Amino acid sequence: MKVKFLPIAIAIVAFAQTSYAQYSQDAFRFSTFEPGSSARIKAIGNAGTAVGGDVSSVGFNPAGLGFFTKSEFSLTPEVNSSKVNSNYFNVNNSDTKNQFNLNNVSLVFAGKASKRKGSDLTKGFVGFNFGVSYGRTNDFYQNTYYSGVNPNNNLADYLVEQARNFGVDGVPQSFGYSEYLFDNIAAANQPPVYEANTDLNSTQINQRTTTGGQNEFNLALGANYSNKLYLGVGLSFNSLRYRSTNVFSESGHQFVDDVDYNTDYTVDQDTRGSGFSAKFGVIYKPVEFVRIGASINTPTWYSIDDVTSYRMRTAYVQSNTYTDGPEDYEFNYDLTTPFRASGGLAFFLGNYGFITGDIEYVDYASMKISGNGDAGYDESADNRDLRDLYKSTVNTRVGIEGKLDDFFIRGGYNYRPNPEKFNGSAIETYSAGLGYRKNNLSLDFTYTNVFSKRTDYPYTLDPTYDISPANAISPAAALENKTNNFYLTLGVRF
Repeated sequence: MKVKFLPIAIAIVAFAQTSYAQYSQDAFRFSTFEPGSSARIKAIGNAGTAVGGDVSSVGFNPAGLGFFTKSEFSLTPEVNSSKVNSNYFNVNNSDTKNQFNLNNVSLVFAGKASKRKGSDLTKGFVGFNFGVSYGRTNDFYQNTYYSGVNPNNNLADYLVEQARNFGVDGVPQSFGYSEYLFDNIAAANQPPVYEANTDLNSTQINQRTTTGGQNEFNLALGANYSNKLYLGVGLSFNSLRYRSTNVFSESGHQFVDDVDYNTDYTVDQDTRGSGFSAKFGVIYKPVEFVRIGASINTPTWYSIDDVTSYRMRTAYVQSNTYTDGPEDYEFNYDLTTPFRASGGLAFFLGNYGFITGDIEYVDYASMKISGNGDAGYDESADNRDLRDLYKSTVNTRVGIEGKLDDFFIRGGYNYRPNPEKFNGSAIETYSAGLGYRKNNLSLDFTYTNVFSKRTDYPYTLDPTYDISPANAISPAAALENKTNNFYLTLGVRF
């Protein structure tokens, strides 16, 4: 195995509008999580900072545990249906992925504070409640497909650029050189001059499959002080698993030998990590129908192991087939995700329901990577990318719940502005749900629709690269991500 040093092995062109370092991309990917929660809280746009009294409080705002007067267990499975629409050189495609997961399991133990005989049971600390939960905070299951005819450039142009910048021995340019996609046309004993051997107007296809997710195991304690002030603290143990297989295929004509070719360039990534974080929260009731909440989520400190493998295969029609790789690169690094601070306000309408809203501040530019002792790795370039390519955001969540006897109807909206300066879009989530509670049993169902856009580059070219300026445009696929999620929570109080 080899250690994957970022600038050479990934062979990127570092200019902000079209290229991202892999580790800065991964840092962002692993920092964009949402708390795992019950179907009830998801139905109100995940606006749970000030609501309290829901099992989601264990991993959300632990102060909400102070509202419990009975112990409760809940289980929340989910079904996700992801669809990615793509446009690449005016060719439309789409791909889908359906997945079943366990989103949340929570257990709350309610307890009363010890009081002297004859003392006022509603003053001072009234109760201390403990909660434990498992939550799924991020989902990576997705299939992406796009294809089209590229009139501007091809894979060989990218490989030539890498050979000129980093030498012909690096990955993936060494693959393309040995498979005759480009050649050194310099005279003997002269500095190398690399040129592409392939014509324009090649057919290009990019297929990517990603799987995995992020999870957290939470321990939390909530306290009730005089039925007015609720305090909470929690500790989270986090884990992540991310797998990606990206196959870029190109079919075209190699003019040196006057033969058609088919090339597949494959990158496999397998990433695992574990970490921890802490949560602190407070909810205050100035009057009975108003709740004001706030919570702080410390950064998550991750230790991450990454293995990335590269391989290439080129088949010439009625001629030879060449294969290079796999070349495997291992890297261990530490990641610090952003600090998060949330504030919420909830208005309760007697026994008829409530209206609530949250805002959450996240500074994605504060993400930080360190090399975890790997000799030769300089994290300064990645951390500079994180500062230059990302920014802080204020996320907004609003929701409403109506109650009629034992039945509930809910709706919500979640808006997360785009933290990327040069790519992507805001993420919008619309949600709706129904609930039923009778005695000690509850059943909640929620549907959410998530929408976002981004631009995907199968490879990037420097505009100063000396193919004709018009051809130095990095090929770009416009992607629309649409995800339909279904959640069902079964709760039991005891």
